[in-house]
Amino acid sequence: MDPVLLGEILSLVMFATACGVLLLGFPVAFTLAGVALAFAFLGYGLGIFDMRLLGGLASRYFGVMTNELLVAVPLFVFMGVMLERSRIAEQLLETMGLMFGRLRGGLGLSVIFVGMLLAASTGIVGATVVTMGLLSLPSMLKAGYDPKIACGTICASGTLGQIIPPSIVLVLLGDILQGANTEAQLALGNFAPDPVSVVDLFAGAFLPGMMLVGLYMLWILFSAWRRPDACPPLQRSADDTEPMGPRVLRVLVPPASLIVLVLGSILLGVATPTEAAAMGCIGALLLAGRAAFEERSGAIYLAAFCLVALVPLSTIFDLRMQRETVPFTDLAAAIVAGACILALAFGLAVSLSRVYRNGILIDVMRTTVKISAMVFVILLGASVFSLVFRGLGGEEIVSDVLNALPGGVFGAVVVVMALMFVMGFFLDFIEIVFVVVPIVGPILLTMGLDPIWLGVMIAVNLQTSFLTPPFGFALFYLRGVAPAIITTMDIYRGVLPFVMIQILGLILIAAVPTMATWLPSVLFD
Repeated sequence: MDPVLLGEILSLVMFATACGVLLLGFPVAFTLAGVALAFAFLGYGLGIFDMRLLGGLASRYFGVMTNELLVAVPLFVFMGVMLERSRIAEQLLETMGLMFGRLRGGLGLSVIFVGMLLAASTGIVGATVVTMGLLSLPSMLKAGYDPKIACGTICASGTLGQIIPPSIVLVLLGDILQGANTEAQLALGNFAPDPVSVVDLFAGAFLPGMMLVGLYMLWILFSAWRRPDACPPLQRSADDTEPMGPRVLRVLVPPASLIVLVLGSILLGVATPTEAAAMGCIGALLLAGRAAFEERSGAIYLAAFCLVALVPLSTIFDLRMQRETVPFTDLAAAIVAGACILALAFGLAVSLSRVYRNGILIDVMRTTVKISAMVFVILLGASVFSLVFRGLGGEEIVSDVLNALPGGVFGAVVVVMALMFVMGFFLDFIEIVFVVVPIVGPILLTMGLDPIWLGVMIAVNLQTSFLTPPFGFALFYLRGVAPAIITTMDIYRGVLPFVMIQILGLILIAAVPTMATWLPSVLFD
């Protein structure tokens, strides 16, 4: 047999084998690396794989370790877990439920709204679904909501963290697309390509994320109109006498301010995603410290004010002192900034002391290490897989197939999106990002597609993988905390309308690409 053809066949068998082993429940990282190495030795024995290609792993791993952008992953994880453990999500759900609950479907709207806020502040689907399942599902069932509508709303709202920035998925996807776009442009003869950054992807995903929130809310309102008994209004308890105005200011404004600080600093170019994630960690610690003991939080409020004030100070003024002459305005700003840093350090110390004493800090740090280690070990294993796949000639056969599809670029995009959608039924989004995107990304981009638009399409598609039976992770998260009265079929049937909404969202983004490309062009061109 022709060695080239044999290598291509072997690469496809390797891909199928890896998917099969993953379905058996073996660890993702070791499956990807182990299957790849096994087929590398098999290919070497057949004389169709050059083992010297594996020598490039060292430089790949060193590139991962020195990639400053990936530092944002553990920082965003820490931020999200801290906000989830400190009961801030619980207070948000209670307050928003009282604000919207008197409307038919109002409690469902409040769950979606809080899911949007948590998505923009945590980006961790599991934590969001579990938290809202524990807090809002009993309230929705007690209010008389149809179990299917309640379960579908909670699962769908929890997955918004995949598309609404800042999102861990967008960070990982942006890093991969950056390399894929560079590779595609070099293949097209463009040796000075425009860079594609995670910030571009954050800006591109913002409007589609808000569109999905709007579609979810329209579905709840439609369900309440069509079946009023399935989405009844919520009555406020007679024991709850706190005025809504002060309560909203106390509960909603602090996390909303943190979201604006983190996301706004990224989109406006004031801070990189890593720097913004660090600010988010500090803000989350301050919020957790305040939530632990609200009565004596003056130092924490002052620290929060100083954290916000440091952003315009460092942007407007030149705070460098290593200059021959320092203007008076810059000197005054530097003194104010120094005072803000001292106040911030003191408030942060108070918050750290509080969250350490109540046991939150250790739990958050342990969870952050576990999630971050999982992500990076999978990244390293996926590097071995993609290297062996390309070494066997798999990339060439994928390119030939996509280029030969009827419909040209449109047909190729439809097939790739359909493939990712089907894989989402069985595999986690991280596996799809690290295995599929490096293979098909450069091929699609050589066809002239906008990398930001493609990234947003992939992100929305991957969000759907959390909702699709039988292995949608949001379904398992909710099943684990739902009462016995909720059946698995209630959860499956409840998410189906939201899966259709996701598909509708993909179609709308494909039909109107400016939905993903307009905001980046306004902010960065």
